[in-house]
Amino acid sequence: MSDSPYLFDVTGAAQFEQLVIENSFHKPVLVDFWAEWCAPCKALMPLLAKITEEYRGELLLAKVNCDLEQDIVARFGIRSLPTVVLFKDGQPVDGFAGAQPESAIRALLQPHVAEPPAVQADPFDSAQALFADGRIADAESVLKQLLSENSENPAALILYARCLAERDELGEAEAVLGAVKGDEHKQALAGARAQLTFLRQAADLPDAASLKSRLAQNGEDDEATYQLAIQQLARQQYEPALEALLTLFVRNRSYADGLPHKTLLQVFDLLGNDHPLVTAYRRKLYQAIY
Repeated sequence: MSDSPYLFDVTGAAQFEQLVIENSFHKPVLVDFWAEWCAPCKALMPLLAKITEEYRGELLLAKVNCDLEQDIVARFGIRSLPTVVLFKDGQPVDGFAGAQPESAIRALLQPHVAEPPAVQADPFDSAQALFADGRIADAESVLKQLLSENSENPAALILYARCLAERDELGEAEAVLGAVKGDEHKQALAGARAQLTFLRQAADLPDAASLKSRLAQNGEDDEATYQLAIQQLARQQYEPALEALLTLFVRNRSYADGLPHKTLLQVFDLLGNDHPLVTAYRRKLYQAIY
């Protein structure tokens, strides 16, 4: 049924005694009574398996094919499928009949099964999540700890530099990026450098309100379109900036020696190839070129 040590099929009364009844004195055992012809059973199976795996050994899942195991079915009076029964200390203690939502299954298990052990989050993943949420100081704190353990960690250096840039410490951010070694994180490094570029450029441009006012008077003001896109990029307003850059590229691709195209590529580096905006706007850019 599965390579998981927590999920297994039960065949025969002797196996039921060993795998369900005896095991239930050590860990709660959820028994899924099912049949091949039962569509709701098949819909429920992956949900039960997912929940069981999340408990990482605090819960076991046994499956009983009711077409093959009539003696077990008769013993427990199973009358409808799917039926799920929770065994603990050798006895059935709870259960349900029919397909149930995940929330109901978890509520049934809660009084009987110990909470799964917490998964320790990777510190760098935590820092990335904090950065994405705008919690720059918290992200910096995690990254400083990582860098105290390995001052040459390239991924941590790059993200730390981006944190500094968000605080307008552009010179310090540049110095941190200069300490990154190797080509393994080439795209992330290019993205961080692009962020610094946009922030520096934005500091020397008219503010966003002034630029929007100019565009309200003339929607085809190329300079205002480009400068507003830079202001938006500096504030991480990526979608309107990408749309403006693409519009400018389509309208006047030779503007400032092809600057809209170059800037679009810089934003792709900044966001990374897996970002949905990059996927969408790469396609739009390709269509505009060809």
